[in-house]
Amino acid sequence: MALLEILTVPDPRLKDASVAVERFDQELRSFIADLEETRQAGPGAVGIAAPQVGRFQRIAIVDVSKTRKPVANHGHLVLVNPEITHWDGFELGREGCLSVPHYTGNVIRAERIRLRAQDAQGEVREFEMEGFEARAVQHEVDHLDGLLFIDRVVSRRTDLFQRKVYQKGGGGKG
Repeated sequence: MALLEILTVPDPRLKDASVAVERFDQELRSFIADLEETRQAGPGAVGIAAPQVGRFQRIAIVDVSKTRKPVANHGHLVLVNPEITHWDGFELGREGCLSVPHYTGNVIRAERIRLRAQDAQGEVREFEMEGFEARAVQHEVDHLDGLLFIDRVVSRRTDLFQRKVYQKGGGGKG
């Protein structure tokens, strides 16, 4: 396994959309292991997406089970070709990102989602998510579509905040 270099703003590649994964082989699983090691090395990262390390395929990892206030969640998830099939409700919440290390921001996201994705072996799985887990998944799916949380803040003047210290522990996103 290896730590991968994280792309950060203003790298223009972070705006590139990712393509679907078609081959579910050992090379994919090795990449996912490297991506997970990179997520775990990030301060407080609960998620990471392949484009953040320069691989433009629809792959993300989310795990909110170890946050300071764990809520109902599905544990460690490897999401390949994820698709949000239903959204419900809206909620404002603060987000951070490994690719935007110096800022956090207030972003409106759906409170509840329905998600369809494949796992590392290509098996289709479906999930119903809410709260922080739903927010984290939406954040990572945005990366796959070439969007960053800073693209979603309502006002950069009032909803974007300079990060004082990048703290270890739960709470951040990939």
